[in-house]
Amino acid sequence: MSAAPASRSNGWFAWAGAACLMLALSAPAARAGLFDDDEARRAILYLRQKLEQSNEQSRAAQAEQIGQLRAALADLSSQIDLMRTENASLRAEVEQVARGVALLQVQLKDMKQDYDERLIRIEPQKASVDGREFMADAEEIRQYDAAMAKVRSGDFAAAAAALAVFRSRYPSSGYGQSVLFWLGNAQYGNRSYADAISSFRSFAISYPGDLRAPEALLAIANCQFELKETKAARKVLDELFKTYPDSEAAQAGKARLAALK
Repeated sequence: MSAAPASRSNGWFAWAGAACLMLALSAPAARAGLFDDDEARRAILYLRQKLEQSNEQSRAAQAEQIGQLRAALADLSSQIDLMRTENASLRAEVEQVARGVALLQVQLKDMKQDYDERLIRIEPQKASVDGREFMADAEEIRQYDAAMAKVRSGDFAAAAAALAVFRSRYPSSGYGQSVLFWLGNAQYGNRSYADAISSFRSFAISYPGDLRAPEALLAIANCQFELKETKAARKVLDELFKTYPDSEAAQAGKARLAALK
């Protein structure tokens, strides 16, 4: 009976010794595994730190780049605004210059037109009256036509004034012969008989070969009859009959004398 328990006790000790031996043998391996885990953790921590440092550097670099880009964009925006301002100023200057050029063109056009008109007024042109041709400037022609328009309209006072001014302004005009004759007629129509006699007498003396010279003598006689200067009128009619016996004016003068008798 006592031998069995002893046998079990010896077995247990054997097992316990084996276990201790196993533990003793396995302890260095366990320590080695523990050391490997610590190194791995340290390596991971190191890598993590490096990664965080890299990320921070990257973020800092990106932030710096973004800041530089923003500064560059702000500078570019300022330059664009400045260019817009300068363009607006240049556009205003161009528009002002364009307006100045347009105004200058209008002024030059007006000056040219005025020059042309002055040149036309000064430059002699061919004119004709009563079958005679001569040279006269534009203003001379205009004034003559205006005066004759007053004669034709029956405004004898205005016509006489205009024709008198014309004679004074253009004493050597080719219109002079016609102007003197119509001046006498305008004065006669205005009942300025003394002035009419003077004009018709000047015409008859200056242009005795004119076809209207007999009419001028007859007109002088008519003015004298109006002034009750019958003796002077008869004397002028005698001059008319002797100088232009075959003229219509002479026939009219004879009829006038017959009526007086």
